[in-house]
Amino acid sequence: MIGVVGWKNNGKTTLVCRLVAHFVARGLSVSTIKHAHHTVDIDQPGKDSWRHREAGAREVVLATARRWALIHELRDEPEPPLDAILAKLAPVDLVIVEGFKRFPQPKIEVHRRERGTPLLAREDPTIVAVASDEPLPDAPVPVLDLDDVEAIAALALERAAPG
Repeated sequence: MIGVVGWKNNGKTTLVCRLVAHFVARGLSVSTIKHAHHTVDIDQPGKDSWRHREAGAREVVLATARRWALIHELRDEPEPPLDAILAKLAPVDLVIVEGFKRFPQPKIEVHRRERGTPLLAREDPTIVAVASDEPLPDAPVPVLDLDDVEAIAALALERAAPG
């Protein structure tokens, strides 16, 4: 497992998608976990699965011939920690986690000059590298070119935590 973190709009999702495509093209199986700080509904009001949840179902599985999704309503439960979510995934070669900044997995920080945000790596010892569009000579960890997916992927595999 490797994390990808950074401030909003620095390109985390773009990097995650590029890494997934890179690893899959090389024959690895990859799953992702995306943490959101806002409420997200993956089913739509009025649809059957939505109606099941609204009626009080704790979990709803939406299954088709091409994919399935498990929707777990927390109701009054707290948000689960990352390790509880990881336990629900099928085994794969690599899990890439976008977000979950506070969980202690190894992480790569995404940094863009135009955003002007401070480096999280200065305060977070679990960040093992920064992927940036600018040189950062005073960074406390290695800095990789944000467009060098090959180098970022190699570092990700080298530093990934065993699952």
